[in-house]
Amino acid sequence: LETIHNADFIHRDLHSGNILFDNIYLGRLFKRYQWKIGDLGLSQPANNTSSNNEIYGVMPYIAPEIFKGSAFSKNSDVYCMGMIMWKLTTGCKPFAYVKHDIHLVYKILNGERPKITEDTPECYADLIKSCWDPNPKKRPSIKKIRNTFGSWFYKNKNIKQFNLAELKRNELISSKSLVLNLLRNLIQMPFIQAGH
Repeated sequence: LETIHNADFIHRDLHSGNILFDNIYLGRLFKRYQWKIGDLGLSQPANNTSSNNEIYGVMPYIAPEIFKGSAFSKNSDVYCMGMIMWKLTTGCKPFAYVKHDIHLVYKILNGERPKITEDTPECYADLIKSCWDPNPKKRPSIKKIRNTFGSWFYKNKNIKQFNLAELKRNELISSKSLVLNLLRNLIQMPFIQAGH
């Protein structure tokens, strides 16, 4: 996304379905993984003053200001990035169990966002929330987001938060497994009639 924004373009339809994963082989022993953004069909120059106010995209990923008639922007792409970041922590689509209709639009306009799970590192949750800021001008640039990721990955900044979140995630997985096993055992129990 930073490459797109540096070229002074906006994506306008950024969602998890447009994120591609590529294996690049560098000889027999080396492999590199790379994330790529696809479906650039709706992208346009960031400074496009076209009067086309049509709304495109997957409803949960559309920034609130777009529903109010504002033009797509780099900031609206950043809002989408926040939704993608949220999906990476949950494995769920945003607002998956809600009908994607005008009622969801009103909820988004009133500030509703997907619930951030308790096993999300606080620093990561804060970054997601900043991407979702209702004021587009308060959202971080994609460069700032990349630099933040870099500080976590290369400098181990906030590593304690990530480790604690992983412990919490493992606890939740264990407790869910325990509940599932109990339910399976209940289902497999023979039915005993009263009086026998």
